[in-house]
Amino acid sequence: MKLTEMKQILASGQIQLTKSLGQNFLHDQNQLRRIADGAELSKSDKVLEIGPGLGPLTELLIERAGEVLAIEKDRRLVDFLEKRYANTAGFTLLHQDALEYIRREPQDWSSWKLVANLPYSVASPILVDLAQSKGCPRMMVVTLQLEVARRLVAQTDDDDYGVLSLLIQLYYEPQGHFKIPSDCFFPAPDVDSACVVLKRREQPLLTSELNDAFARLVKLALSQRRKMMLKLLKQNWPVEKLTAAFEELQLSPQIRAEKVSLEQFVRLTQILDGSSTT
Repeated sequence: MKLTEMKQILASGQIQLTKSLGQNFLHDQNQLRRIADGAELSKSDKVLEIGPGLGPLTELLIERAGEVLAIEKDRRLVDFLEKRYANTAGFTLLHQDALEYIRREPQDWSSWKLVANLPYSVASPILVDLAQSKGCPRMMVVTLQLEVARRLVAQTDDDDYGVLSLLIQLYYEPQGHFKIPSDCFFPAPDVDSACVVLKRREQPLLTSELNDAFARLVKLALSQRRKMMLKLLKQNWPVEKLTAAFEELQLSPQIRAEKVSLEQFVRLTQILDGSSTT
Protein backbone atom coordinates (compact mmCIF):
# COMPACT_ATOMS: atom_id res chain seq x y z
CA MET A 1 0.00 0.00 0.00
CA LYS A 2 1.46 3.33 -1.09
CA LEU A 3 0.86 6.76 0.38
CA THR A 4 -1.52 7.79 -2.41
CA GLU A 5 -3.79 4.80 -1.76
CA MET A 6 -3.62 5.41 1.98
CA LYS A 7 -4.68 9.03 1.53
CA GLN A 8 -7.51 8.02 -0.80
CA ILE A 9 -8.89 5.55 1.75
CA LEU A 10 -8.77 8.09 4.54
CA ALA A 11 -10.14 10.90 2.35
CA SER A 12 -13.07 8.75 1.27
CA GLY A 13 -14.50 8.91 4.76
CA GLN A 14 -14.41 5.14 5.23
CA ILE A 15 -12.10 5.57 8.18
CA GLN A 16 -11.51 8.57 10.41
CA LEU A 17 -8.36 8.59 12.48
CA THR A 18 -8.69 8.45 16.25
CA LYS A 19 -6.09 10.50 18.10
CA SER A 20 -6.46 8.48 21.31
CA LEU A 21 -5.34 5.34 19.46
CA GLY A 22 -2.22 7.06 18.12
CA GLN A 23 -2.98 6.08 14.53
CA ASN A 24 0.01 7.00 12.39
CA PHE A 25 0.41 4.61 9.47
CA LEU A 26 3.85 3.73 8.09
CA HIS A 27 3.76 4.10 4.32
CA ASP A 28 7.42 4.23 3.25
CA GLN A 29 8.00 1.07 1.22
CA ASN A 30 11.74 0.96 1.89
CA GLN A 31 11.20 1.11 5.64
CA LEU A 32 8.49 -1.54 5.48
CA ARG A 33 10.83 -3.86 3.59
CA ARG A 34 13.60 -3.22 6.11
CA ILE A 35 11.27 -4.28 8.93
CA ALA A 36 10.25 -7.46 7.10
CA ASP A 37 13.88 -8.18 6.21
CA GLY A 38 14.88 -7.81 9.87
CA ALA A 39 12.46 -10.59 10.80
CA GLU A 40 14.19 -13.05 8.43
CA LEU A 41 10.87 -14.56 7.42
CA SER A 42 10.21 -17.79 5.58
CA LYS A 43 7.10 -19.80 4.79
CA SER A 44 7.71 -21.92 7.88
CA ASP A 45 7.25 -18.88 10.15
CA LYS A 46 4.23 -17.90 12.20
CA VAL A 47 3.94 -14.15 12.73
CA LEU A 48 2.03 -12.12 15.29
CA GLU A 49 1.24 -8.57 14.14
CA ILE A 50 -0.21 -6.08 16.63
CA GLY A 51 -1.88 -2.94 15.29
CA PRO A 52 -1.89 -3.67 11.54
CA GLY A 53 -3.79 -0.44 10.79
CA LEU A 54 -4.49 -0.26 7.05
CA GLY A 55 -2.26 -3.27 6.43
CA PRO A 56 0.87 -2.00 4.62
CA LEU A 57 3.15 -4.25 6.68
CA THR A 58 0.55 -7.02 6.70
CA GLU A 59 0.93 -7.37 2.93
CA LEU A 60 4.63 -8.18 3.26
CA LEU A 61 4.08 -10.53 6.17
CA ILE A 62 1.45 -12.53 4.25
CA GLU A 63 3.79 -12.74 1.25
CA ARG A 64 6.77 -13.97 3.26
CA ALA A 65 5.41 -15.97 6.23
CA GLY A 66 3.33 -19.11 6.38
CA GLU A 67 0.85 -17.88 8.98
CA VAL A 68 -0.06 -14.36 10.14
CA LEU A 69 -2.21 -13.51 13.16
CA ALA A 70 -3.10 -9.81 13.29
CA ILE A 71 -4.74 -8.14 16.30
CA GLU A 72 -6.50 -4.81 15.72
CA LYS A 73 -8.42 -2.76 18.27
CA ASP A 74 -10.26 -0.37 15.91
CA ARG A 75 -13.48 -1.92 14.60
CA ARG A 76 -13.39 0.23 11.45
CA LEU A 77 -9.92 -1.00 10.57
CA VAL A 78 -10.98 -4.57 11.26
CA ASP A 79 -13.85 -4.19 8.77
CA PHE A 80 -11.46 -2.72 6.20
CA LEU A 81 -8.86 -5.48 6.65
CA GLU A 82 -11.49 -8.23 6.53
CA LYS A 83 -12.58 -6.98 3.10
CA ARG A 84 -9.04 -6.42 1.86
CA TYR A 85 -7.78 -9.84 2.87
CA ALA A 86 -10.94 -11.89 2.52
CA ASN A 87 -10.18 -15.54 1.84
CA THR A 88 -6.41 -14.95 2.18
CA ALA A 89 -4.79 -18.25 3.11
CA GLY A 90 -2.86 -18.28 6.37
CA PHE A 91 -4.24 -14.94 7.61
CA THR A 92 -6.28 -14.56 10.79
CA LEU A 93 -7.60 -11.26 12.13
CA LEU A 94 -8.81 -10.66 15.67
CA HIS A 95 -10.79 -7.64 16.85
CA GLN A 96 -9.21 -7.25 20.27
CA ASP A 97 -7.27 -4.90 22.49
CA ALA A 98 -3.89 -6.62 22.10
CA LEU A 99 -2.59 -5.90 25.59
CA GLU A 100 -5.80 -7.13 27.21
CA TYR A 101 -5.80 -10.20 24.95
CA ILE A 102 -2.22 -11.12 25.85
CA ARG A 103 -2.97 -10.78 29.56
CA ARG A 104 -6.38 -12.45 29.44
CA GLU A 105 -5.43 -15.42 27.29
CA PRO A 106 -1.82 -16.45 28.03
CA GLN A 107 -0.47 -18.79 25.40
CA ASP A 108 2.74 -20.29 24.12
CA TRP A 109 4.30 -17.87 21.58
CA SER A 110 7.65 -19.67 21.53
CA SER A 111 7.37 -20.70 17.88
CA TRP A 112 6.14 -17.26 16.76
CA LYS A 113 7.78 -14.03 15.68
CA LEU A 114 6.31 -10.67 16.65
CA VAL A 115 6.60 -8.24 13.73
CA ALA A 116 4.66 -5.04 14.23
CA ASN A 117 4.40 -1.28 14.20
CA LEU A 118 3.27 -1.17 17.81
CA PRO A 119 0.79 1.37 19.16
CA TYR A 120 3.14 3.72 20.98
CA SER A 121 0.97 4.15 24.07
CA VAL A 122 1.15 0.44 24.95
CA ALA A 123 4.37 -0.66 23.25
CA SER A 124 6.41 -1.13 26.42
CA PRO A 125 3.85 -3.17 28.40
CA ILE A 126 3.15 -5.35 25.36
CA LEU A 127 6.85 -6.14 24.97
CA VAL A 128 7.38 -6.81 28.67
CA ASP A 129 4.29 -9.02 28.93
CA LEU A 130 5.31 -11.07 25.89
CA ALA A 131 8.91 -11.34 27.07
CA GLN A 132 7.78 -12.56 30.48
CA SER A 133 5.20 -15.00 29.11
CA LYS A 134 5.78 -18.71 29.60
CA GLY A 135 6.60 -19.12 25.92
CA CYS A 136 7.97 -15.82 24.62
CA PRO A 137 8.32 -15.18 20.85
CA ARG A 138 11.61 -16.32 19.35
CA MET A 139 12.07 -12.94 17.72
CA MET A 140 10.51 -9.50 18.13
CA VAL A 141 10.91 -6.93 15.36
CA VAL A 142 9.01 -3.85 16.41
CA THR A 143 8.62 -0.21 15.47
CA LEU A 144 8.10 2.21 18.34
CA GLN A 145 9.14 5.63 19.56
CA LEU A 146 12.85 6.31 19.14
CA GLU A 147 13.31 7.06 22.85
CA VAL A 148 11.77 3.69 23.77
CA ALA A 149 13.92 1.91 21.18
CA ARG A 150 17.02 3.42 22.77
CA ARG A 151 15.96 2.11 26.16
CA LEU A 152 15.46 -1.40 24.75
CA VAL A 153 19.03 -1.62 23.41
CA ALA A 154 20.81 0.46 26.10
CA GLN A 155 23.83 -0.99 27.89
CA THR A 156 25.22 -0.42 31.38
CA ASP A 157 25.84 3.26 32.23
CA ASP A 158 24.07 4.54 29.10
CA ASP A 159 21.70 7.42 29.75
CA ASP A 160 18.80 5.28 28.52
CA TYR A 161 19.73 2.16 30.56
CA GLY A 162 17.00 1.27 33.01
CA VAL A 163 14.21 -1.08 34.04
CA LEU A 164 12.89 -1.63 30.50
CA SER A 165 16.40 -2.43 29.23
CA LEU A 166 16.86 -5.09 31.89
CA LEU A 167 13.38 -6.62 31.73
CA ILE A 168 13.70 -7.16 27.98
CA GLN A 169 17.37 -8.09 27.79
CA LEU A 170 16.94 -10.78 30.42
CA TYR A 171 15.18 -12.73 27.67
CA TYR A 172 16.37 -11.11 24.42
CA GLU A 173 19.58 -10.00 22.78
CA PRO A 174 19.28 -6.76 20.79
CA GLN A 175 20.43 -7.32 17.22
CA GLY A 176 20.36 -3.67 16.20
CA HIS A 177 17.94 -0.88 15.38
CA PHE A 178 17.39 1.75 12.73
CA LYS A 179 15.70 5.12 12.86
CA ILE A 180 12.50 5.82 10.93
CA PRO A 181 11.84 9.55 10.35
CA SER A 182 8.39 10.91 11.17
CA ASP A 183 7.66 11.80 7.53
CA CYS A 184 7.58 8.07 6.71
CA PHE A 185 4.21 7.96 8.48
CA PHE A 186 0.82 9.44 7.62
CA PRO A 187 -0.14 11.53 9.37
CA ALA A 188 3.39 12.32 10.58
CA PRO A 189 3.77 11.90 14.37
CA ASP A 190 5.51 14.51 16.51
CA VAL A 191 8.42 12.15 17.25
CA ASP A 192 10.83 10.01 15.29
CA SER A 193 10.53 6.24 15.47
CA ALA A 194 12.85 3.27 15.25
CA CYS A 195 12.65 -0.42 14.45
CA VAL A 196 14.37 -2.73 16.93
CA VAL A 197 15.32 -6.35 16.29
CA LEU A 198 15.33 -8.56 19.39
CA LYS A 199 16.30 -12.22 19.27
CA ARG A 200 15.38 -14.59 22.11
CA ARG A 201 18.37 -15.89 24.05
CA GLU A 202 19.27 -19.48 23.25
CA GLN A 203 19.88 -20.18 26.94
CA PRO A 204 17.90 -18.37 29.65
CA LEU A 205 19.97 -16.35 32.11
CA LEU A 206 17.69 -17.31 35.01
CA THR A 207 15.42 -20.18 35.88
CA SER A 208 11.79 -19.23 35.33
CA GLU A 209 11.16 -19.43 39.10
CA LEU A 210 13.43 -16.40 39.62
CA ASN A 211 12.07 -14.17 36.86
CA ASP A 212 9.61 -12.37 39.15
CA ALA A 213 12.32 -11.87 41.76
CA PHE A 214 14.59 -10.33 39.12
CA ALA A 215 11.85 -7.89 38.09
CA ARG A 216 11.23 -6.85 41.69
CA LEU A 217 14.95 -6.36 42.27
CA VAL A 218 15.65 -4.16 39.25
CA LYS A 219 12.51 -2.07 39.77
CA LEU A 220 13.50 -1.32 43.36
CA ALA A 221 17.16 -0.75 42.49
CA LEU A 222 16.26 1.78 39.79
CA SER A 223 13.31 3.37 41.58
CA GLN A 224 15.46 6.36 42.59
CA ARG A 225 18.39 6.58 40.21
CA ARG A 226 20.36 9.13 42.23
CA LYS A 227 20.35 7.00 45.36
CA MET A 228 22.89 4.31 46.14
CA MET A 229 21.48 0.92 45.23
CA LEU A 230 22.43 -0.67 48.54
CA LYS A 231 20.30 1.79 50.49
CA LEU A 232 17.30 1.13 48.27
CA LEU A 233 17.61 -2.65 48.54
CA LYS A 234 17.71 -2.48 52.35
CA GLN A 235 13.94 -2.02 52.17
CA ASN A 236 13.55 -5.67 51.16
CA TRP A 237 16.68 -7.57 52.26
CA PRO A 238 18.80 -7.76 55.44
CA VAL A 239 21.88 -5.56 55.30
CA GLU A 240 24.17 -8.49 56.15
CA LYS A 241 22.96 -10.49 53.16
CA LEU A 242 23.23 -7.48 50.86
CA THR A 243 26.74 -6.66 52.05
CA ALA A 244 27.91 -10.23 51.44
CA ALA A 245 26.33 -10.24 47.98
CA PHE A 246 27.93 -6.92 47.03
CA GLU A 247 31.32 -8.19 48.21
CA GLU A 248 30.97 -11.38 46.16
CA LEU A 249 30.15 -9.37 43.04
CA GLN A 250 32.81 -6.75 43.84
CA LEU A 251 30.20 -4.00 43.84
CA SER A 252 30.94 -0.83 45.75
CA PRO A 253 28.44 -0.04 48.55
CA GLN A 254 28.14 3.40 46.93
CA ILE A 255 27.31 2.11 43.43
CA ARG A 256 24.19 3.31 41.66
CA ALA A 257 22.02 0.85 39.77
CA GLU A 258 22.68 2.24 36.28
CA LYS A 259 26.31 1.09 36.63
CA VAL A 260 25.32 -2.50 37.42
CA SER A 261 25.28 -4.88 34.46
CA LEU A 262 22.54 -7.31 33.47
CA GLU A 263 24.78 -10.23 34.44
CA GLN A 264 25.41 -8.72 37.87
CA PHE A 265 21.68 -8.20 38.44
CA VAL A 266 21.13 -11.83 37.44
CA ARG A 267 23.71 -13.08 39.93
CA LEU A 268 22.40 -10.73 42.63
CA THR A 269 18.93 -12.20 42.14
CA GLN A 270 20.31 -15.71 42.57
CA ILE A 271 22.17 -14.82 45.74
CA LEU A 272 19.38 -12.87 47.41
CA ASP A 273 16.80 -15.54 46.63
CA GLY A 274 18.93 -18.27 48.15
CA SER A 275 20.18 -19.94 44.95
CA SER A 276 23.80 -20.96 44.74
CA THR A 277 23.67 -21.75 41.03
CA THR A 278 25.47 -19.56 38.51
